[in-house]
Amino acid sequence: METITNNLSSADLMQLEDKYGAHNYHPLAVVLSRGEGVYVWDVEGKQYFDFLSAYSAVNQGHCHPKIIKALTDQAQNLTLTSRAFYNDQLGPYEQYLTQYFGFDKVLPMNSGAEAVETAIKITRKWGYEQKGIPNGEAIIIVCGQNFHGRTTTIISFSSDPDAKGNFGPYTPGFVSVPYNDLEALQTALDTHGDNVAGLLVEPIQGEAGVFVPDEDFIPTAAKLCKDRNVLFIADEIQTGIARTGALLRICGDCSCGATCERQDTYTEPDVLILGKAISGGVYPVSAVLANNSIMQVIHPGQHGSTFGGNPLACAVAVAALEVVKDEKLAENARRLGNIFRARMNQLAQKTNLINLVRGKGLLNAIVINDSPESSTAWNLCVQLAENGLLAKPTHGNIIRFAPPLVMTETQLDSCCAIIEKTFLEFKK
Repeated sequence: METITNNLSSADLMQLEDKYGAHNYHPLAVVLSRGEGVYVWDVEGKQYFDFLSAYSAVNQGHCHPKIIKALTDQAQNLTLTSRAFYNDQLGPYEQYLTQYFGFDKVLPMNSGAEAVETAIKITRKWGYEQKGIPNGEAIIIVCGQNFHGRTTTIISFSSDPDAKGNFGPYTPGFVSVPYNDLEALQTALDTHGDNVAGLLVEPIQGEAGVFVPDEDFIPTAAKLCKDRNVLFIADEIQTGIARTGALLRICGDCSCGATCERQDTYTEPDVLILGKAISGGVYPVSAVLANNSIMQVIHPGQHGSTFGGNPLACAVAVAALEVVKDEKLAENARRLGNIFRARMNQLAQKTNLINLVRGKGLLNAIVINDSPESSTAWNLCVQLAENGLLAKPTHGNIIRFAPPLVMTETQLDSCCAIIEKTFLEFKK
């Protein structure tokens, strides 16, 4: 066995990944070794602005001291018991989380994909036991171009050929409708009638290129579900925890969540799925929240995870959510997001590289004026990295920009300057 050393170059480390790791990702040629706030550094010591935030997992910034303290303090006491026993962190965490988001109960898990799978199981079981759907006939409606994870069940209703191709046979029970298409949703509800148990939807489709639906799509979709006794399931794994300028995207333009007095801006989901930034990117934590009438269908032995609800995760998540509230990250994301889109729209007037700027809060995208099969967006991201800013293309010709929400206006100004310089100097 070869000895692992700590003095490897970026090239050495990339070669190791290529040789010993499965080729399931295509990263930019940057090897990171340290992070703090909105910055990351590579192994050679070059500093970058992080404009991806680990796909919105690091909303609170890299290595936030409060979250790291919660991690290290708890790690010295107790990390894992499994759910075979009670522990002194889970109950307080569950109370904190449910009150934070305004639900009766939470089922804790680890990854976002696990949380989506959990929501699917809860929805199906509710459909059979509460709604009276014949066993094995429950339908869950999903949206085209969705991204909810890459487990076998989830890719069964994906429209991404890379995620889905040659992984069948696929799990049945899902019907896909175009995103942001209320007429198609109404038709699917009419066609499948009482067998529809739930609608699973992202309030903004992040992986699809930060596709923001019409303002009436989410509230009207939720009302259609309510009228049909169908569970409205909001996947806020990427859009939640202040990313879009509100605690949850379904809060509309309000930042204080389910307890907000401005109820006209809040679309209440029946099932809420959270992950990523619920732990500030420090530890894998996800959660499914629902009220008693729905969550009561789950009984001992029917669902769980060895690590779900472990003491370390609970301590980290409480600290991470406290940071969001104490540092007013939703308000900051909303304010800086407006500034960022204004600057990018100004840039679009100076270059024909930009076809469209869209987003909410600090979840934004630039649609490049080239085909999805082109390398333009990738090459722009390579050049951005050379200029000190890390971003990544999605769907070929779209660049997603999502920095940590602790970013200051001064830092954002510097980032906008880097983006402007890169675009204006870029040559295909």
